[in-house]
Amino acid sequence: MDVIFEYHDVTASAELENFAKAELKKIGDKYQFAHRADVFFKVENTSSDETGKIAGVRISMPGPRLFAEHSSSDFYPSLKEAIGDVERQLRKKKEKMQSHN
Repeated sequence: MDVIFEYHDVTASAELENFAKAELKKIGDKYQFAHRADVFFKVENTSSDETGKIAGVRISMPGPRLFAEHSSSDFYPSLKEAIGDVERQLRKKKEKMQSHN
């Protein structure tokens, strides 16, 4: 699976990219029909210390794209949540595809 990173008002991080690639590789191995992931990192001014660092994941595959994003105090948990959300969507998609066969 190809992984493309976009940073909005955030400095690029090789550690964050390696973490994302490792997590997305697991998904790519499990769901071969997902061929590309776009990962977004951005910072948002919020009044809460619990949010503001947003990670988003968009998965490209045949049919509509899947997207999830999450905001927390750090990019790692945000990314983990977004990837978890996208994986749940992929699981549902795969179940639908199998039920139509």
